[in-house]
Amino acid sequence: ADRVAANGDVANKIGTYKLSVVAKENGIPVYPVVPTSTIDLNIKTGKDIPIEERGAEEVATIGGVRIAPENVPVYNPAFDVTPQRYITGIITEEGICYPPYEISLKAAKEKAQKRIEENRKRKVGV
Repeated sequence: ADRVAANGDVANKIGTYKLSVVAKENGIPVYPVVPTSTIDLNIKTGKDIPIEERGAEEVATIGGVRIAPENVPVYNPAFDVTPQRYITGIITEEGICYPPYEISLKAAKEKAQKRIEENRKRKVGV
């Protein structure tokens, strides 16, 4: 994932949201795999995640040939946001986080930070 909000909403490449909805409707669990570095506890929900917009030419042209009418408005987000209600759990290098995500994601971040600090101390010999 590119960003995870404190409530467990996940921003990922386009298409993740629709796949998670279809999976949930068919009883298939969804587990995004994320490094703890992408968890941002200062972002409360997916609505607060800034979404990068890509250039209109990516969808308005093919091989340099324009396929869309000139001046047509184009919305080309780089990511979509999957609401946590469609997510079974979030896999991190510190284990699997389950709801309530506000608690489990915070614990994963703290565990990762502690591990990183311990590794730094070992490398420096402190």
